[in-house]
Amino acid sequence: VQLQASGGGSVQAGDSLRLSCAVSGGTFSRYAMGWLRQAPGREREFVAAITVRGDNTNYAESVKGRFSISRDNNKKTVYLQMLNLKPEDTAVYYCAAKYYILSESYRVPHEDYDYWGKGTQVTVSS
Repeated sequence: VQLQASGGGSVQAGDSLRLSCAVSGGTFSRYAMGWLRQAPGREREFVAAITVRGDNTNYAESVKGRFSISRDNNKKTVYLQMLNLKPEDTAVYYCAAKYYILSESYRVPHEDYDYWGKGTQVTVSS
């Protein structure tokens, strides 16, 4: 399974960005998907996640109301829409995938992902 994140860039505070993560290999519809980020000098942290069917999501408190995760199982792509960006959102953003059997497809993982993309840089200046 390979994940390719894109859509990062350098923006001003208050601007918006949409990240995309295209997945190849595996069965996309069996993976919960997440976005995590790592700022310089800090540990990687959870940002958002979505279930295999896209029927439930979860967000870090710091991004609630500003970020929105979604997925298109036909396109094998997960998105992170980021609104009202703040300088503290500056980080490398990683998409990740976690396989679940059908009976666990309700799960929205914060950690222990199985596969990771290489990350895309988001820089927000004040």
